[in-house]
Amino acid sequence: MDKHMKNEIIMRLLKAISIVGNTALFMLYFYLSSPTLRQVDKHLTPYILFTLIFFVADIWLVRVYNSFEIGGRKVYELIYSLTLSSVVASGIMYIVQAAFLHKIPNLLMFLGVFIAEFVWNTLWVLAAHKIYFKLYKAKKTVVIYRLKNDLDKLSEISSLSNKFEIIRYIENPTEIHSLIEEIGDCEAVFIAGVSATLRNGIIKYCVEKNIPAYIEPKIGDILMSGAKHMQMFSVPILRVRHAVPDPFYLFIKRMLDIVFSLIGIIVTSPIMLVMAIAIKAYDGGHVFYRQTRLTKDGKEFQLIKFRTMRVDAEKDGVARLASEDDDRILPVMRAARKLRFDEFGNFFCILSGAMTIVGPRPERPEIAKQYEETLPAFALRLQVKAGLTGYAQIYGKYNTEPYDKLQMDLMYINDMSLSCDIGLMFATVKILFMPESTEGIKKGQVTASKDSVDTVKELAAVSEEK
Repeated sequence: MDKHMKNEIIMRLLKAISIVGNTALFMLYFYLSSPTLRQVDKHLTPYILFTLIFFVADIWLVRVYNSFEIGGRKVYELIYSLTLSSVVASGIMYIVQAAFLHKIPNLLMFLGVFIAEFVWNTLWVLAAHKIYFKLYKAKKTVVIYRLKNDLDKLSEISSLSNKFEIIRYIENPTEIHSLIEEIGDCEAVFIAGVSATLRNGIIKYCVEKNIPAYIEPKIGDILMSGAKHMQMFSVPILRVRHAVPDPFYLFIKRMLDIVFSLIGIIVTSPIMLVMAIAIKAYDGGHVFYRQTRLTKDGKEFQLIKFRTMRVDAEKDGVARLASEDDDRILPVMRAARKLRFDEFGNFFCILSGAMTIVGPRPERPEIAKQYEETLPAFALRLQVKAGLTGYAQIYGKYNTEPYDKLQMDLMYINDMSLSCDIGLMFATVKILFMPESTEGIKKGQVTASKDSVDTVKELAAVSEEK
């Protein structure tokens, strides 16, 4: 058995210990919080059944939240993800337990298990992080890119210096043979922006030499990833086409939209009431903000959100996204905006059928038009209905470049399924408490595109002339 295999087995055992530890804590909580079951069932059957359900749910949520990416993420992110996995699993079981017992279980005990899970997960992450970097030394890494903008997309490598030791940057290579000599015996390669021909040559070399290659994909790569193999001729054929979801999937998706939007409206109604009172008390303006957005096939609909900006936020007639420290944002709604509570109004759009829970973010027609001027493929997002959450909303940010948003939306369109939708719905919980996911665009920008500049006066003048 080689060293790599031994290290992999050690890490898998560590992950198993994490799951078993959280499961044991839940089993203890369930045993102590359900004394009546011990009188009814002496064989502990309900305890074993509930523990098994928790065990499966915790494993699934760990995958959804990427909680075991030791070495690839910061310690506090791992603690947050792992604790969220176990707490959400415990919360689900708490609801099931209440339905099973026909009463509300002891809430203090539930809070106690939450604290215990947090402590356990913190200790486990600290230990696993230390063990990982004893087993795996930083890989000697080469970064290959074409332009500075391509290199900027890989800037987060610097936060993973324990995992990737960058020994060489190669800018705008043109010839594969000399490039292979520069790659040499490195242990990892990052590729961004280089031509398809050159990139394919690098990939072939890396696979042959067993060197991990990390590639920033193009839109064509994302589209090809959803291609279907067709055995039509004596040569391999891949079929790429417009998204055609299964009718049964669309029916179930619509039923889930109705059920979850109704639940969402009921559960969040107290928060919505508080926000409505706060907005009215602050400036007396309207509570809801209606705005034209695009959904499937470019159809327009009226998006409903709680107003977080001044009534005259776009008095000059220019459509623009919120910038960092935007003075148009109402002070009483700044926290609600960071937590995305203003999006609760979207539940009414989902209930009406204008939106769905999981799908590409609905863009404003004016902003979509600006994006499409330099990125015509941006319209490919409109193959499916716009959604409240999705890959771009979860893994991107408010200020993520439109090209990257498009790629993430196409990843979802290629992978649409009930399991994918449910996984993304649970993953949405994670970003609610991550402020960086709602970062505004830089001052001087109108859209999320870094090439856009704030030409407000010129645009406003054009608007007035019309």
